[in-house]
Amino acid sequence: MSKLPERASSSVKPGPVVAGQPGSCPLCRHQAAQPYHRDQFREYHQCTRCALVFVPSEFHLSAQAEKAYYELHENHLEDAGYRRFLQRCATPLLSRLAPGARGLDFGCGPAPLLARMLEEHGHPMAIYDLFFQPDTSVLDDRFDFVVSTEVVEHLADPMATLEMLWCRINAGGVLAIMTKLVASQERFASWHYIRDPTHVIFFSRETFRWLAGHWSAKLEFSGNDVIFLSRPA
Repeated sequence: MSKLPERASSSVKPGPVVAGQPGSCPLCRHQAAQPYHRDQFREYHQCTRCALVFVPSEFHLSAQAEKAYYELHENHLEDAGYRRFLQRCATPLLSRLAPGARGLDFGCGPAPLLARMLEEHGHPMAIYDLFFQPDTSVLDDRFDFVVSTEVVEHLADPMATLEMLWCRINAGGVLAIMTKLVASQERFASWHYIRDPTHVIFFSRETFRWLAGHWSAKLEFSGNDVIFLSRPA
């Protein structure tokens, strides 16, 4: 999946907005949502239960257009800036891992640098990406931790994907997520994160609190955009 979306630019744009009725939440499946924001390209709705902000499916890119957008991203294994970016997740994650803990980098993109960084610290890693590392056999395995950086905001069906990942984590393990968080409705309109047409869902701290309660998970926030959900031991 994509990394550092603010560095990409693309001529791929959704079509003009056609007003519609808010639908069910793609995370908690609650049927009640309310209009949250609207720009020249898309509508954004917010779930009244889990507070997820989401783009209705009629404004999503096709799989072909989505992949084309990701291919514009300039992320490389030897990119020092990219490493510093990922270090915001890697450093607090490493402090939570037992020696030799085995992990999955889900949505690693074409340059699985985070997996390499964790392997440098003695953690065997598997990798998966829908477009760039599509070997689904790794998703049948179990792991001590799963890390997913700049991925969840792209998920059309976040509950299905997150439930699948949660079931792949061993007892006492952790799901590490890196994504920008919704701060307020006022700031949302000028937020750079919504300018990426592949970003279709937007979490807030309230949304992650709902998810942690749903899973009976321990929830921790690290900085502004790193989230840890731990399975009971």
